[in-house]
Amino acid sequence: MEKERKLNIFEKYLTLWVFFCIIAGIILGRIAPNFAVKLDSLSIYQVSLPIAICLFFMMYPIMVKIDFAEVIKAGKTPKPVLLTLIINWVIKPFTMYAIATLFLGYVFKNLLPGTEIVKSGQEVELWRSYISGCILLGIAPCTAMVLMWGYLAKGNDGHTLVMVAINSLAMLVLYGPLGGFLLGVNAMPIPWQTILLSVLIYVALPLIAGYFSRKLIIRKKGMDWFKNKFLHCLTPISIIALLITLVLLFSFKGEIIINNPLTIIWIAIPLFIQTVLIFSLAYGLARVLKLTYKDAAPSAMIGASNHFEVAIATATMLFGISSGAALATVVGVLIEVPVMLGLVLFCKRTCHWFRGCDLEFPHCKEVVEEMPN
Repeated sequence: MEKERKLNIFEKYLTLWVFFCIIAGIILGRIAPNFAVKLDSLSIYQVSLPIAICLFFMMYPIMVKIDFAEVIKAGKTPKPVLLTLIINWVIKPFTMYAIATLFLGYVFKNLLPGTEIVKSGQEVELWRSYISGCILLGIAPCTAMVLMWGYLAKGNDGHTLVMVAINSLAMLVLYGPLGGFLLGVNAMPIPWQTILLSVLIYVALPLIAGYFSRKLIIRKKGMDWFKNKFLHCLTPISIIALLITLVLLFSFKGEIIINNPLTIIWIAIPLFIQTVLIFSLAYGLARVLKLTYKDAAPSAMIGASNHFEVAIATATMLFGISSGAALATVVGVLIEVPVMLGLVLFCKRTCHWFRGCDLEFPHCKEVVEEMPN
């Protein structure tokens, strides 16, 4: 019998850890208000070295899991791959922009007063900065956690892994142009060089490091050691690096959070609506396309989840660690875990909606039998 995989303590309680980081960051900001500023000042070409180190260790554990040989096999089942690509790159960025603009630019606009000076030196309204953070989340599909969401939903792990690889490659080409276009529509400054540099540093560099180190480790130690030892030890590093970054972020944003505690809620509402909308769209289209549950579940999960590591990295580089955009990307982390765990449960309870579930996916029958009449 296959051993049941469980979330480790960092992944299972990620939302709680993030709240602890908010408190720790606010306390740190009060005790040593210049700490984060001094760390952020250690930079080369607007790239904060301490933040860059933390963000690299967020990304590397994700990239090293990818087996690029699986990308070739994805061509044998093009429908789920095409569905995921269309949802992630044709629909999701624009629905995120529309929903964020509706709520933050109109519904909650009067509740988000004030301006800030971003890295470029330009003064912008805070609500525009929050929308920019939402945009950066919307154009960054698929997080490290999506592999776990797919597994917990008892989906096709191979498809999930393939889409992680394809989305990582697609980000190298599409992240900059899409981000530049939507940020421009939002009337925010667009430092194109910084966008491209952020993609290279936070996607390309860990992608290359992950690819070659994976090959080397498997050749030297074998696949079993790589999966059961190396990845087991490596996974918490990504979360720890993220949490350290969040402490720095909230140490600088503490005053704004204390003065505007409801800001987190106003930002979370459009992000929550976007997540549920994209999941519902992908899950519904998967049923229309007559996909099996094992392909439908990860396709919807990948579309619904965000690569918040890249979004936080880009927001920090573009607008600064103290920007409203960076804060908005962190709110994405706050809602990611509880919402996605809820969607995992929804998938498992509705797996019988898809063809052949009793034959191809025996646990669906168990779920149906457990459901009340």
